[in-house]
Amino acid sequence: MWITKRAQPTTLLILAILLLGAGVAALFTGTIDIGLASLFDTARPDHQSARLIVMELRLPRVLLAGLVGAILALGGVVMQALFRNPLADPSLIGVTAGASLGASLAIVLFSATGVGLMSLTTVSVGAFVGGLAASYLVYQLAKRGSEFSVSTMLLAGIAITALAGSLGNLMDFFADNAALRQISLWRMGGLDSANFERVAVVAGPALLLMAAALHYRKALNVMLLGDSQARYLGIDVSSVRNSLIIAVAIAVCTSVAMGGTIAFIGLIVPHMARLLFGPSHTRLIPAASVLGAFLLICADTIARTVLAPVELPAGVITALLGVPFFLYLLNRGRTHA
Repeated sequence: MWITKRAQPTTLLILAILLLGAGVAALFTGTIDIGLASLFDTARPDHQSARLIVMELRLPRVLLAGLVGAILALGGVVMQALFRNPLADPSLIGVTAGASLGASLAIVLFSATGVGLMSLTTVSVGAFVGGLAASYLVYQLAKRGSEFSVSTMLLAGIAITALAGSLGNLMDFFADNAALRQISLWRMGGLDSANFERVAVVAGPALLLMAAALHYRKALNVMLLGDSQARYLGIDVSSVRNSLIIAVAIAVCTSVAMGGTIAFIGLIVPHMARLLFGPSHTRLIPAASVLGAFLLICADTIARTVLAPVELPAGVITALLGVPFFLYLLNRGRTHA
């Protein structure tokens, strides 16, 4: 059901317009609905409060949702290509489990107050350190000199994930009720702590991952044929794999630290993009990034409005929205096969 090559740029442009529209709609939708008139008419008494809500609260949240969604989706594209496995996602290298353990440790051992660096909290710092440490451990276990074993990395990722999960459960056992609730909410993902400083923290790794993925897009296409064929065609497989895994680990660790463990996007969005644009990473990389950003912005908007003033975890909404759509695409693809 791939769209034709000629129609792909137009389709990508339509997706970008939809992403922009979702972002604008998210700015004016919420517990308090705000219109353009109240935002720009300085004579209105609610002008200042409306401007504060849109510019200081909702805008950074929309930007953070877009960046986190793009990182998770792009990370999934890269991991599925590197491992040649449709079930691969960034959690395979231990990022999610390590970040979850780091966040649990920070919540149980320390308070979730700011640490004075870019308005980060101890939970964010703990999640970033935990995710990066787990990724580094998996990477080192899979590395043998200058060679790199994909199968060993998969097994090491499973082992480290299980170990981090067990240690996380141990943290749950010792946590009091308040800490236990905070850990549970963090694991379900959410963007309620968004601000411009957090957006700036995530933007750098997001650009790094996008640049690395685009730079190696042709190498990724060739590596889909297998490592031996890629080496025969002149691809430095080890260098490409090492560079991309490091970029994915840094970007996903940062996004998880800022938004918690938002499931589903890294696994399913690459398949959605692939069903529309085919396997070539030239179109797949930008398409998955746009779709991931679009989906998480929509999910976060729904999460903070559907039961307002109570907010639902964004990770729950992403699964509820994305899985039926993915099943629809799969069914349609089978019908057209």
